[in-house]
Amino acid sequence: MLGDVLLINDLHKKAAESIYEYLLKKISLHRKSYRFIVAISGESGAGKSELSHSLALLLKKEGKRVKVLHTDNYYKVSPNLRNGWRKKNGINHVGATEYDWKLLNRNIKEFKEGREALMPCVDIVSKQIDKLITDFSEIDILVVDGLYAIKIKAVDLRVYIDLTYHDTKKNQSARGKEANDEFRFQVLEMEHQNLLKLKPQADLIVNKDYQIEEVQKA
Repeated sequence: MLGDVLLINDLHKKAAESIYEYLLKKISLHRKSYRFIVAISGESGAGKSELSHSLALLLKKEGKRVKVLHTDNYYKVSPNLRNGWRKKNGINHVGATEYDWKLLNRNIKEFKEGREALMPCVDIVSKQIDKLITDFSEIDILVVDGLYAIKIKAVDLRVYIDLTYHDTKKNQSARGKEANDEFRFQVLEMEHQNLLKLKPQADLIVNKDYQIEEVQKA
């Protein structure tokens, strides 16, 4: 997203280092040409973009070519119209169905195939949806962040940040992406309920202290 504000601190960097070590082990199990996808989900203000950026920089130092993809770019309704749409259609329509999954999955497929992709990119200042042409041919790893990112079927490693919107009020205000009014808190509560259902899909949990916990699958 153009104009986004990142509030990276030492906790993000340390958590990224733990994910990085785990990720390198998983990558080593695949052939060299395999195109790896990491997804990072969590509630608003939890640090998805900060963690994604920190992880991407570590991978870059390792010599990996990395692209960060923000799923907030894939909402069907543009930011300047979204609140009105939500109020008109009802709070129960807040959720994963707001994404353009067809376009998102197409761009994911284009990454997997190492092709050129035409991708949406939200300009936070103008609140317009621009179009970005990306050449995936030399990209080794895609880091996808967003509320519902770990729903993507092609993902190889799913990370879930276990902080609620109550925990992240300060970060939400600092980033100033949306007004913190009563309707906004209704949206955050609906997103909170939706994210709780996704948590069991995670491979790694970032806890409230930003420590990494590996999920033991049954």
